[in-house]
Amino acid sequence: MDPDPGTQAAEHTRRTAGVTFAARLTFDGIHHSYHGKETIKGVSLTAEPGEVLCLLGPSGSGKTTLLRIAAGIEAQSHGRVMLNGRELAGPGVFLPPERRGIGLMFQDFALFPHMTIIDNVRFGLTAMPQKDAIAEAMGALERVGLAHYAQKFPHVLSGGEQQRVALARALAPRPEVLLMDEPFSGLDSRLKDTIRADTLAILRETRATAIVVTHDAEEAMRMADRIALLRDGTLVQAGTSDDLYRRPCNLFAAAFFSEINEFDGVVRNGLVETPVGEASAQGIGEGTPVSVAVRLSGVGVAEKSGSIPARIISRRFLGVVELLSLAVPGTEKLVRARVRADHLRPGIRDVTLKINRQDILVFEKT
Repeated sequence: MDPDPGTQAAEHTRRTAGVTFAARLTFDGIHHSYHGKETIKGVSLTAEPGEVLCLLGPSGSGKTTLLRIAAGIEAQSHGRVMLNGRELAGPGVFLPPERRGIGLMFQDFALFPHMTIIDNVRFGLTAMPQKDAIAEAMGALERVGLAHYAQKFPHVLSGGEQQRVALARALAPRPEVLLMDEPFSGLDSRLKDTIRADTLAILRETRATAIVVTHDAEEAMRMADRIALLRDGTLVQAGTSDDLYRRPCNLFAAAFFSEINEFDGVVRNGLVETPVGEASAQGIGEGTPVSVAVRLSGVGVAEKSGSIPARIISRRFLGVVELLSLAVPGTEKLVRARVRADHLRPGIRDVTLKINRQDILVFEKT
């Protein structure tokens, strides 16, 4: 895909986004089933006014289903959805999507190919007189730096430009909550950072509450005020990126936010022995089976200064870093490490390891 020609100029030419009234969106004990299979299992979660909340998790974790329940496209089997304490969906209540004050931006942008850009953006402004709807849509296009494309059709736009048109259309009605389903997944990797930054700036300007679905932990950390990590329809952990990275609640959460080496062990005298040294297991009972996670970034590799002997089995150059696989005494499992490229001299095989204690995490087995 060619670079988006309007991306760099958009920040300087676009109009300041109109402010909306941020709302609090609450999922209260949400359950959902599909063909007899429970896809959401009692999720309770709140997006605070003006907050960017990312729903993070692997495919099938329930992220998009929660978004569709909030929008009114799907109905939960149990639980309630509330906006500023007002029930949108619950026992005996189900407001249709158009009465919820919630905007939804789809993964594939969903632009109508037979409509001009301005008509795409004003599509949801049916309650306004035509003149007002056109003015509001043009204002939304100006906010994303694409007013000069108003009379063009979607096929002439790059992927990044189509994404910004979809954002303009979602924001044009000034929703109290904006739902975004993997909005950057279809973009060229070279454009993602710029488009994501532009989108976040516009969300901050509008002050709308936003819930963004992603399966990419780094993307969630770049965008979110808070992250809700989901797995198999359950809420695993919610908090800031710092909370989830530094204090993951279990092995799944730890592995989702960083590449890890995993070892099994048993707690003895407040410690657990691993092939890369002892780890503290404070607060975990004597004799408890545990899993030990060691982040790849926490494995220091040097020719002589470490305390653990190791041999390099494979070495993969990745540009800024190298990915190493290492054999260590006491286990047949290879230890992986990421080190700065050119940190180790070419051809070296025998090295030593030193583990950063902050990058060792211990969890009770479940």
